[in-house]
Amino acid sequence: MAQGDGFVMNEAQIDGSAPKGALPRIDFSSFLLSLYSSGLVQLGTVEDPSTGKKIKDLEMAKHTIEMIAMLQEKTSGNLTGDEENLLKALLSELRMAYVEAKA
Repeated sequence: MAQGDGFVMNEAQIDGSAPKGALPRIDFSSFLLSLYSSGLVQLGTVEDPSTGKKIKDLEMAKHTIEMIAMLQEKTSGNLTGDEENLLKALLSELRMAYVEAKA
């Protein structure tokens, strides 16, 4: 076991391997996709997995878009080509969906 900032990690969390049924490995792309999914739920484009309902929350959607834009700015020059392309594409899609949802 290794200790991080106030929590204990097991070896599977450290080396990226995980037992069957465990959460997926954490990487930048999966983090972006998680934010993107949240944005789609907030825009009412997809159902909220916890309620099964589509509900628009444009204020939270805008906040999520701004967080992704901040990540784009703060990570500029530090991403792989694939990560940069994914970030740009997801941010663009969310911005267009926001404009459509706001209309």
